[in-house]
Amino acid sequence: MCKKKIMLAKRIIPCLDCDFGVPGGRVVKGIEFKQIRYAGIPWELAAEYDEQGADELVFLDITASHERRETMAHVIEKTASNVFMPLTVGGGIHSLDDARRAFNAGADKVSVNTAALNNPELVNELARRFGSQACMVAIDAKRRYVRNEDAARELIETKEGKCWFECSFYGGRKFTGVDAIKWAMEVEERGAGEIMLTSMDRDGTKDGFDLELTAAICDQVNIPVIASGGCGLPSHIKDVFKFTDASAALAASIFHYKEYTIGEVKQYLKDNGIHVRL
Repeated sequence: MCKKKIMLAKRIIPCLDCDFGVPGGRVVKGIEFKQIRYAGIPWELAAEYDEQGADELVFLDITASHERRETMAHVIEKTASNVFMPLTVGGGIHSLDDARRAFNAGADKVSVNTAALNNPELVNELARRFGSQACMVAIDAKRRYVRNEDAARELIETKEGKCWFECSFYGGRKFTGVDAIKWAMEVEERGAGEIMLTSMDRDGTKDGFDLELTAAICDQVNIPVIASGGCGLPSHIKDVFKFTDASAALAASIFHYKEYTIGEVKQYLKDNGIHVRL
């Protein structure tokens, strides 16, 4: 069980899922990692969110490949020169050189998922070379219900029954057999400074964050956890802060499609007793 976290202002973080399979790149959004649709131009959305008061911004290259890394670097450079909030870059970060390229382009943090699961020592290397504060591990987790006890899994009780959470990688296309709760504990020990936790079951559904998943991870680590997947209303963000120890909430659709501004969400949270920066 983790120690009680220090009470800091809760962060609101827009996420830009970027497809660099087209010239210049574009922001897209999917549902449960599928049904992708267009959402905007990366640096234009970033500028809007900066003006609206976003605390941070996450760039995820969902079509990362060697050929597209220069395009991603160009977009990060263009964005970083026009906004003043911290930027996290994920997707295609497989080595210290990849991370250095992102930092040189203007990133403040890098996020790793597939590469870390394939080579856990990468987390140690990133933390040692660039500092834990710059090393984020992304965990994309899916519920797996079980009938019998399984000592190898961190089972939690839900209203649907006992379940564990399986890590996926390669953009949710493959599953690992790795328990998400145990993996979160391991990456903290390896030096990760933050976890970006996405519920694959809730991603893009607008049904609200997976509170049980988020609480289970938060209860076992001391580093900040960013809740992701399922945000459709300001009340969903309020609930994830009220019922879990998440330090930040990540959202995409509600901001990309102008359903709410970040300022409106923050004011709602403040009115409901959540400490945020206005």
